[in-house]
Amino acid sequence: MTTHEVKSWSHLFDAIVSGAKPYDLRKNDRGYKVGDTLRLWRYDNINGKYTGDHHDVNVSYITSNDTPCAVSSAVLPNEYCILGFET
Repeated sequence: MTTHEVKSWSHLFDAIVSGAKPYDLRKNDRGYKVGDTLRLWRYDNINGKYTGDHHDVNVSYITSNDTPCAVSSAVLPNEYCILGFET
């Protein structure tokens, strides 16, 4: 299991922390696997800087072209995945 340090824009970070958004669309350039941890770093995209806040989530599910759902292979580019989270 790996911990991935990733940027998360403020409004997305807040939605994930609150539990309203238990998933994220990401470029799959890190070899994400179920069981990995994402350390989300809150990024103020308006001011262009990190706030210092972070939050860890565990990857519980991955949808990609390797593990498709009913429509993902038709609409999800090969280099992207949708990560389901447990906080």
